Amino acid sequence: MELIQNTADLSAYLADDEAIDHHHPLVRETASRLAEGVADSYAYARAAFAFVRDTIPHSADAGDLRVTWRASDVLELRTGICYAKAHALAALLRAEGIPTALCYQRLAHDDGSGHAVHGLVAVRFHGAWHRQDPRGNKPGVDARFSLGGERLAWIPDPAAGETDYPMLYAAPHPRVLDALKTAPDRPSLWRTLPDAL
Repeated sequence: MELIQNTADLSAYLADDEAIDHHHPLVRETASRLAEGVADSYAYARAAFAFVRDTIPHSADAGDLRVTWRASDVLELRTGICYAKAHALAALLRAEGIPTALCYQRLAHDDGSGHAVHGLVAVRFHGAWHRQDPRGNKPGVDARFSLGGERLAWIPDPAAGETDYPMLYAAPHPRVLDALKTAPDRPSLWRTLPDAL
C-alpha cells in the first residue's frame, strides 16, 4: 500500500497542536529522559515506541474508564485507547524532530457486531514512511517497531470489511478527535467511535 501525505509540507508532521502537544513540559521531560544514552534518532524512536506501547496500558485492556486524548494527559494519567496512545507517541517523536503522521485502519469488532477505526502512527526515516502500532500487546497481539516490514497489531481482512487507510494525517482526524473529546467515559466512547473515515 502506498502511504499518502494529506499535506506536502513535511514540517506539518512536526507541528504541535492541542492533541499532539509536544511543547508541554511533561512531554519534553519524557522525551529528554528517553533520549539519554541512545545512539541516534532511530534508537530514540524505538525507545519511545516501546515506552508508549509497554508502560501506558490500553484503557480497555486495563479496565480504565477514563478517556484521554491530549498527549500530555496520556503521559500523566498513564492510560488511553489506540488514538490517545498514537497521539502520545507522535508527540514524543516530534519533540525530537522525527516527522510523525497519524494513520488509521478500519477493523471489525471481535464479536462481529460492526467496525471501528483503529489509530496508529507512521514515522519518516530514510525518505519513506513506516507505520507503527503502539496500542499495546496482549495475547494474540504482538506489535513491534520496525522499519523493515510492518509489525502491526492487526492486518485488515478485506472480506470482513476491514481496510488500511492510506492517508497520513498531520493532525488527528476530526471524527476521531471529536469522539475522544466528547466522551465522558470509555463505555460512552465505545458507542461513538467512528466506524469508517
